[in-house]
Amino acid sequence: MKEILNPYKILNQNKISAFVLTGTLLLTACSAPKVSDKLTVAKLPEQFDAKRTSDTSKPFIPLKTETYFKDPKLEQLLKKAVAQNPDYLIMQERILIANSHLKVAKMALLPSLDLAADVSGTHYGKYTMDGVGNYDTNFSQNITEKQRINEDVTPNLFLGGKVSWEADIWGKLSNRKKAAQQRFFASQQGMRLLQTRLLSDIADLYFKLIALDKQAAIYDNNLKTQERALEIVSAQRSVGKATELAVQQFNAQNNNIHAEASELKLSIDQTEKALLTLLGQYGGTVERSSDFLAGHLEVLNQQISVDSIIHKRPDVSEAYFELLASNADAKSARAAFFPTVNLGGYAGFNSFSFNTIFDAGSFAWQILGGLTAPVFNKGQIKQEYYVSNRKQEISFLQYQNAVTTAYNELSALLHRNEAFEEVLKYKTNEIDHLEIAVNVSNDLYLSGYANYLEIINAQKNKLQAELDFVDIQLKNANSQVLLYKALGGGIN
Repeated sequence: MKEILNPYKILNQNKISAFVLTGTLLLTACSAPKVSDKLTVAKLPEQFDAKRTSDTSKPFIPLKTETYFKDPKLEQLLKKAVAQNPDYLIMQERILIANSHLKVAKMALLPSLDLAADVSGTHYGKYTMDGVGNYDTNFSQNITEKQRINEDVTPNLFLGGKVSWEADIWGKLSNRKKAAQQRFFASQQGMRLLQTRLLSDIADLYFKLIALDKQAAIYDNNLKTQERALEIVSAQRSVGKATELAVQQFNAQNNNIHAEASELKLSIDQTEKALLTLLGQYGGTVERSSDFLAGHLEVLNQQISVDSIIHKRPDVSEAYFELLASNADAKSARAAFFPTVNLGGYAGFNSFSFNTIFDAGSFAWQILGGLTAPVFNKGQIKQEYYVSNRKQEISFLQYQNAVTTAYNELSALLHRNEAFEEVLKYKTNEIDHLEIAVNVSNDLYLSGYANYLEIINAQKNKLQAELDFVDIQLKNANSQVLLYKALGGGIN
């Protein structure tokens, strides 16, 4: 006997099949890889070296330029640079841009509301469904005169509001907001880093100018000594106690010093122009101190917490915030594997007649809901997620490298200043002895116990020692600048 098909049974089977298919698609869409959780670098040592101990209960106190360098004229230049340097001002604008990106990311979590006023007119053909429907409707006894449709040109008028919202179930939008927020924080640290580098470059050039001024003064003093020696030798030649060779040797030495002094003046001019460029200033002169003012290095006597100081450096903080941003990017990319829930609707006046657009009967509304799951474009989503995850790995390695560099840099600089102080002490003693040697060589020459070459060598050695002493002073000042940068810079 032939089985009779039950239409209700067939309908239920179709519903079950559709449900199974939909569930399969959703489960397929929801299969997503894991996001890398590398956010913590290798543990830092508890102290920088065996001689010093760390007090981890006290955080590191940030530096201030006016109390670190202790030079009022330098402080004025640093303030001027922050107010006028083009690169620094550009960075401020970039921070404002990053803040705008953050605000856009925050607003993406909110529903969008648009006010709309749409007007259209359509002429339907006689052999179309709409054309036949409108023609037939106008003959109906169930409609009023206001409900009759213009068949020549049928208007469609809408005035109201439309709303749409993507439900952030899987965190795609919230992670985009987090990424924008972390990049905003990174831009702030980038500005701190730029400020530290800018102030350090200005301090380096400023100290170089002081060193060049001191070396120029040394050349001037040495020239006076050389001229006195030349007068002595010339007088000795006039009475037959010295040769023309000695006079020419002293003249040659004097000309060599003049040449070096002229070259030094060129270096002063070029260094001054470089400093003025950083200040964002056309020409002029740089007011500066006549000597290196000893900075207050109380920081060397602090019980320094390694974690506290390293993670407060702007370069390390910038790398850390960028890591958090890339992690949020990866999570947002992973959320693309999951179904998207969109809700929306509209409410307003909708009519096919200008005369009835504001009638109560023209008020219309609609609620929309949709669920979208990726199926055939999963390959593209996987690649986008792969790129985001790899970028996070790169950010982590950059963060680890920033921490490693910061630790080793600070560890190497922490006692460098003390070493230079010892070198300066020995160089001072050397200059004192050479000063005596120059005086003795002049006396011995006059009494016939030394020749002119010994005078020249004594004066040359004294000149070189004095120049070397200034070089060591400059290196000591530069070391303080490097330590300032290694400690994370300061507040100006």
